[in-house]
Amino acid sequence: MPRIFVTGSTTGLGLIAARTLLAEGHDVIFHARNAPRADTLKQSIGDGASIVTGDISTVSGALDVADQVNTLGAPDAVIHNAGLGADTRLTMTSDGIPDLFGVNVLAPYILTASIPGPKRLVYISSDMHFVTPDLDDMLWRRRSWSGYAAYSESKFLVTALAFAVARLRPNTRSNAVDPGWVPTRMGGQSAPDDLAQGATTQAALASGSSRALQNLSGEFLYHMGVRAPQRGTRETEVQDRVLERCQALSGLHL
Repeated sequence: MPRIFVTGSTTGLGLIAARTLLAEGHDVIFHARNAPRADTLKQSIGDGASIVTGDISTVSGALDVADQVNTLGAPDAVIHNAGLGADTRLTMTSDGIPDLFGVNVLAPYILTASIPGPKRLVYISSDMHFVTPDLDDMLWRRRSWSGYAAYSESKFLVTALAFAVARLRPNTRSNAVDPGWVPTRMGGQSAPDDLAQGATTQAALASGSSRALQNLSGEFLYHMGVRAPQRGTRETEVQDRVLERCQALSGLHL
């Protein structure tokens, strides 16, 4: 059975997707941000899966997590689930970039560049990605901070990243998924969509278990169906701008 790595898999959609895959018999690598979360997770899943630990908001942290995964053995699929929501406060990583960009955009790039071999990559997007980002100010150096706008832009950028990977790696199935507005810590308990359904598409893409989805690449999906993404995410020039920014920040080539 495939080995599948799921980032941010101690709570919410990541935990549900990882548990679903584990129940199907896959070799699942869970990810916890810190040791206390890893300990709590281990108590609930037992010894049936591996856990890697680390804060992927920084370049060094993401590289360390990638090293841990590679030590366990190259995964067949990765679900880039870890993400931060909109925050009215601008907080920076130790690398001097907004932590929202660090987790939502740069970390998936670093892990993609540093973990060789996966044939299936899933990037978590959102229906909030339908914006036109300022590609000259991805790190919000010039603009006044807006957590809502920064979150939306980060989901545009990670969607463009997913499509860039699909274009540059034709033997890899790379897709972006909108899980819906679900009642997680990020989405809030009043969110109207079904939590379990919100994890179904990314689990199916990672495992290749759905005949309808198993050969898709470079697509934007919602609840097991293909939808049209924001048009700009399809533009090669836009994708290359995202790759160039992430490369400059991380020192890694995709």
